[in-house]
Amino acid sequence: MKKVLITGANKSIGLETARQLLQKGYYVYLGSRDVENGQQAVEQLKAEGLHAVEVIALDVSSQDSVNAARAEIGRKTAVLDALVNNAGINGGLPQTALGSDIAVMNEVFNVNLYGVVRVTQAFIDLLRAATQPRIVNVSSSGCSLTLNSDPSWKYYHHKGAIYLPSKAALNMYTIVLAYELRDTPFKVNAVDPGFTATDFNQHRGTGSVEEAGTRIAKYVLIGDDGPTGKYVSEENNPETGDIPW
Repeated sequence: MKKVLITGANKSIGLETARQLLQKGYYVYLGSRDVENGQQAVEQLKAEGLHAVEVIALDVSSQDSVNAARAEIGRKTAVLDALVNNAGINGGLPQTALGSDIAVMNEVFNVNLYGVVRVTQAFIDLLRAATQPRIVNVSSSGCSLTLNSDPSWKYYHHKGAIYLPSKAALNMYTIVLAYELRDTPFKVNAVDPGFTATDFNQHRGTGSVEEAGTRIAKYVLIGDDGPTGKYVSEENNPETGDIPW
């Protein structure tokens, strides 16, 4: 049975991704900063008949928490087949270029970028032990420099000086990570789940959680002929998913 760790998986898109990968036969380590919330999510999944899941205490903003999670999972398995870096925060609104608080920016980058780096570095040895390792970094089409510079883009006026730069930096990290792993079986991609209606955006999104989970799970499930080092958004490009960086 293949095994996947999903960060921030106790609700919304992370929980739906866990559900869909469980349905595909994966064992899911459900990362949650709050263990009680994570356990409630686990019980919800088990009530649906999906039992190959357990909660892992994981706060991606804390190196100690990441280390503890690595040690716990390492006691359970020598192989991790996939990592979904889903945990993220938005830093609240509004986010203006001239008025944003550096302290808030630090907090958001600490989760959305540094958290991904911490978790990826901590679990890379377990991932290397897999025959088809996959890393999916949950990104956003809103951090595309090209699209954000295009007045004709439908989300052109959805600007934010904290969240979007954090995800743009995550995209660059994804490029470098994929490059470093280019001669290995790894597939590393940045995936936009779409403008999804969740509490993350006060349910202003237009897409469903089910759609978002499918888009993320797809890049966990890709075969050896699948892409790596890609930035994809099926919401913006339903045919191929490719969008400009």
